[in-house]
Amino acid sequence: MEELSSTAIEGKGYRYIRDVTMGRPEVIDIHHIILKNNARKGHVFCIFTAVLLVPVSFLNFSVQGNSAAIALFWGLLICGCLIRTIKGNQVNKESVVILPGFGLQLETHYQSGRTIRRFVPANKILKPVLNECVTPVTCYWILALILHDEGEFQLVFKELRPPVNMLVPVWKALCAATEIGGDISASFCQ
Repeated sequence: MEELSSTAIEGKGYRYIRDVTMGRPEVIDIHHIILKNNARKGHVFCIFTAVLLVPVSFLNFSVQGNSAAIALFWGLLICGCLIRTIKGNQVNKESVVILPGFGLQLETHYQSGRTIRRFVPANKILKPVLNECVTPVTCYWILALILHDEGEFQLVFKELRPPVNMLVPVWKALCAATEIGGDISASFCQ
């Protein structure tokens, strides 16, 4: 018998959802960070691109001696390809699937429907850490994994930068899954 429980946190620009499936063998813990879509932004961007690009490409092709219909066709085709490329590379959601005893599956879901999955075996994970990144322009938090025999961190959320209140539950679940218990302050100080 499987049970599914879910919790959610709303934040500025992001939504966190935790799904826990309790089945026969083990508990599968899934954490989603979803980018809130602002549909107006996408439509405004597409209209702005079309208004800017179609006349420029129309003038370019018409100066080369092509007919107006061919120039308009090429302008619309270039504009459509550009919009599809930009909108298709936008991330909708990133997920962490904790498979006890096996490891982690890190997923990145794109607006185009493409999904990239990365698997990290449990025996390779040394410790999950929360780290504050400070740049001259901004400050944000990341959740990363310290792995055996690796020189760099493995970022859990590669594309999105959710707030720390959404990263803490994922960090705690990762600590519990990798059998590193403890206080949040102990992880920051070590």
